[in-house]
Amino acid sequence: MANSSKSTTTTKGISTSVSTLSDFNSRTHLTEKEQLDNEYIPAEHRDQANGQSSAGALAHLLKGSLGSGILAMPMAFYNGGLLFSAVTTIVVGLLCTHCVHILVKTSQEVCKQIKVPALTFAETAEKIFENGPKSLRPWSNFAKNFVDCGLMGTYYAANCVYIVFIATSFHDVINYDFELDWDVRIYIVLAMIPCLFIGQIRTLKLLVPFSAIANVLIVITFGIVLYYLFSGPMVFSDKPLLAKPAQIPLYFATVIFAMEGIGSVMPVENAMVKPQQFLGCPGVLNIAMITVIGLYTVIGFFGYVHYGDAVRGSITLNLEEGDPLADTAKLMMAVAILFTFGLQFFIPNEILWRKINHKFNEKNHNITQIMLRTGIIIVCTCICLAIPNLEPFISLVGAVFFSLLGIFVPSVCEAVYLYPDRLGWCKWKLYKNIFLGLFSLCALVAGATASTKEIIEM
Repeated sequence: MANSSKSTTTTKGISTSVSTLSDFNSRTHLTEKEQLDNEYIPAEHRDQANGQSSAGALAHLLKGSLGSGILAMPMAFYNGGLLFSAVTTIVVGLLCTHCVHILVKTSQEVCKQIKVPALTFAETAEKIFENGPKSLRPWSNFAKNFVDCGLMGTYYAANCVYIVFIATSFHDVINYDFELDWDVRIYIVLAMIPCLFIGQIRTLKLLVPFSAIANVLIVITFGIVLYYLFSGPMVFSDKPLLAKPAQIPLYFATVIFAMEGIGSVMPVENAMVKPQQFLGCPGVLNIAMITVIGLYTVIGFFGYVHYGDAVRGSITLNLEEGDPLADTAKLMMAVAILFTFGLQFFIPNEILWRKINHKFNEKNHNITQIMLRTGIIIVCTCICLAIPNLEPFISLVGAVFFSLLGIFVPSVCEAVYLYPDRLGWCKWKLYKNIFLGLFSLCALVAGATASTKEIIEM
């Protein structure tokens, strides 16, 4: 076997041959029949009893995508222009779908090669580099830590957006209904209090009731939002087809923030009993993303048409002040996001605690976790107090974190895995991934610059 080492051991007279693949980027000389006989199928080694069905995986993907991001789409259309945004949202959606596809496909192939049932996002990056070209193998640990830190940054930043959203929703309703003049920062501090309690939940089982209630509230809120969008007049004439060039980076940053759910993809795929049904046609991923792209385009298009330049970071904040139904929608969405906070906070803390728990005495783990979680939520709140404006905050988070994890990392992982002899005709996959990497970096720099400038000017 090329590029492999082979050892033979004898136990009780029985000779057993063990082969170790040292570099799965190279081809072997096994016959096709031998390869099929020896093929490792990850799905057969997963938990069949407690695994997740394809329908359940679809539900989780939709739940992860149809959150606060979709409510920001009208603002994205404002920054892009009516026609430009309508076309580009579909293109960006397909691009994000492709990046998820190549990440999952590469992860599944690596699982077969190294014979493990499943790999997390960070483990996928690590194993790709670890078994890739020799010059890149020393970077495997960096790749894993980069993804882990990126995921932590993504979720912690999203939690900051959640706190601002919750505070802004209660600020608009309570200030108007009770004729108060409280600054939004007061509501940010108040929103921190329930977050401190929900953030202490450390098991997913206890978070299930919160997620279930959040799902119901989100569905009802969507219904109310659609009712308002289609009940009023639609004015198209005053909406530019293409926004000013300075606004375009904000469009890309917002739409990437809204569409990217890269952090939840691998956990969902890893829990599936039949992971082969995640990709393909129709496939769980394609069904979920077609639904998401369609809903995002509809909400963004008609939300911008209805509210025009007055559109805000969440379409619920544009609903009529003082109207009981509109106030109900705002408060329900705020409560739904509050209940989702626990899950969004659980994921990065699991990553962080796994990395640092060995540094603390085991008998102090409980109090350490309490203090750590409390401290992180307080830091997130301080960031929110410094940046209490939802619109540029969403753009900044999308530009920095989702551009890197959602587009840059999957494109690099596929390129490294396929290098040097599986890059297609004239190495077109390499050039494709170079384009995706450059696009993500351009979106990062331009979006972060525009968002930071807008934050400073506010």
